[in-house]
Amino acid sequence: MIFVDDFPEAVTIHDHVVIPMKDGVELSARIWLPDCARDAPVPAVLEYIPYRKRFGSAARDELTHGYLAGHGYACVRVDIRGSGESEGVLTDEYLPRELEDGLAIIHWLAAQDWCDGSVGMMGISWGGFNALQIAALQPEPLKAIMAASASDDRFADDVHHMGGCVLGDNLSWASVMFAYNSMPPDPDLVGPKWRDMWFERLEGSGFWLDKWLRHQRRDDYWKHGSVCEDYSAVRIPVMAVSGWADGYTNAVFRLLRNLGGPRRGLVGPWAHTYPHLGKPGPAIHFLKELVRWWDHWLKGKSNGVMDEPMLLTWMQDSEPPKSSYAERDGHWVAEETWPSPRVKPRSFALGRGLLLDPQDRSGECAPASLSIQSPLSTGLFAGKWCSYASGPDLAHDQRQEDGGALVFETEPLAEAIQVLGAAELTLELSVDRPVAMVAARLSDVRPDGSATRFTYGLLNLSHRKSREHPEPMVPGERQTITFRLNHIGQMIPAGHRLRLSLSTSYWPLAWPSPEPVCLTVHLAGSRLDLPVRHAPHVGHERPKFGDPQIAKPEPKLMLEPEEHDWIVHRHLARDSSVLEVINDEGLYAHEYTGLRVGTHAREWYRSLGNDHGSVEGETRWTRTLAREGWNIRTETRTLMRSDAENFYLEGDLDAFEDEDRVFCRTWSRTIPRDLA
Repeated sequence: MIFVDDFPEAVTIHDHVVIPMKDGVELSARIWLPDCARDAPVPAVLEYIPYRKRFGSAARDELTHGYLAGHGYACVRVDIRGSGESEGVLTDEYLPRELEDGLAIIHWLAAQDWCDGSVGMMGISWGGFNALQIAALQPEPLKAIMAASASDDRFADDVHHMGGCVLGDNLSWASVMFAYNSMPPDPDLVGPKWRDMWFERLEGSGFWLDKWLRHQRRDDYWKHGSVCEDYSAVRIPVMAVSGWADGYTNAVFRLLRNLGGPRRGLVGPWAHTYPHLGKPGPAIHFLKELVRWWDHWLKGKSNGVMDEPMLLTWMQDSEPPKSSYAERDGHWVAEETWPSPRVKPRSFALGRGLLLDPQDRSGECAPASLSIQSPLSTGLFAGKWCSYASGPDLAHDQRQEDGGALVFETEPLAEAIQVLGAAELTLELSVDRPVAMVAARLSDVRPDGSATRFTYGLLNLSHRKSREHPEPMVPGERQTITFRLNHIGQMIPAGHRLRLSLSTSYWPLAWPSPEPVCLTVHLAGSRLDLPVRHAPHVGHERPKFGDPQIAKPEPKLMLEPEEHDWIVHRHLARDSSVLEVINDEGLYAHEYTGLRVGTHAREWYRSLGNDHGSVEGETRWTRTLAREGWNIRTETRTLMRSDAENFYLEGDLDAFEDEDRVFCRTWSRTIPRDLA
């Protein structure tokens, strides 16, 4: 990584620029303004998120927006209403009010004397979501967007659900926002009104997990903000970016398939990070690519950016199974269009422990069906739905999971397979309970027997026909279902085996079914379709992007070290299992703002034997903000558990000024299970 401070344009940073909304609320922006804009207006690039430009995303903002501004763009980082130094209260994700504010910001930017009237929008995660959503509203000044780690479908691919299953990350992410929403603005920027703003948030932001869990099917709540409802509404150019360890990769491929305007897709080996900060590596010089994108669409430069392939993606080499990687070996591949005519399905039949060429099934003396009731602990080594690469949160050796699964495996491959796209699984099955799930995963099995999971998929079987109108299964009735696993780019070398594993539990990545389930797979009607890429070699592949270059960050001093770990506890005497997640970002002193910022989080996911009524997830967060004469601390706790009929939620919020507790609130909720 190369830090750059010698840019084509000098830049001045404005820390607190007020943008008025129609209802009188004032939003706060941090603006990196090229000095040249005083004489010759420049395009503006907006990032619009709730993660506190003063401390939460500040370091990332400096690296990214400092670079873009140095290349002639007015970079604007706005805190969403009710976050950071912006007035108001933030009560949920992607509300209509948030999108209306976004439109107002864009028109305000276009009207500034330092802006030439053209606006781009960019962001990762929340910022990528609202870039897509606001693009669909078609504000005239918005000319192009870059959306990283974002989704076009809030029910199918977001932190809340996967395949109709409630994700463990639904609890985890609700806890992140619970803690963020408890924090005050910085008095140095907003003055004495900071305390009133803080208490307005403490009183009004609410307990988001309660809201989210009341929508367990794809209803109007999730359709709002899902641009897949009408892809034709997005008419401007879109760059869609993600990584194979991210939770949002599928959206890149859907956007390339369904958007009608200019579009490009980029997928690397990364987790939930920008590519110039990409982990697992290799990180790339993404900001150069982004400048080229903005130069073409905001400045009208003919730089050939749209003459390049529609999709560039990292084809991962085989690796031993690890829960974290510094780098993933591989190489870049290019596809002129997506779907690609060079990717064709290769079918495998399911036999007794085998993945077979369909023509080989006739000679197999296999039973007509196989059954499994997975232990509840199957999934302890599954990793996180959306990796942040800040700890060992990727899937570990799948041999530790496969004892609780039905396993189907090829013979050693005679030649390498290059997988690119989404595998599709068809199962003729029956279950003995009305609500059940299937977790399917594909692994690269090395000659030593170790198994590296490279993709997986989940399906709540009550969602087999419709996400919007689920139906319970009829116990014992045979049905044929088809669902897709996550998109992936993966080489499986000759001599390795391909393994398909099926289980009825994947806890705590996904919340378990209400009761233990016996799944029976009827082999004759089941198959796996693997997307295999047939392409020439090196001459047709994309060359390396080069090492990342970023702007220099403001200095900060570590006062307490970070700690990130995942620990599995097994208590054999009690037959209990606990996954403990440590996400401690330490304590830092920020030289530029004078703030001392501390973030400490713990999560526990517990179960007892095979008792589905024993599962629970608990999170605890402590956040601190301080400078001389000012000391704030908030503590949040969330507990989620369930039985066969209901989910049970508890929430606690305590806020301290110096050592005095100045606010306390407790939530307790019971929410009926809706075929979840």
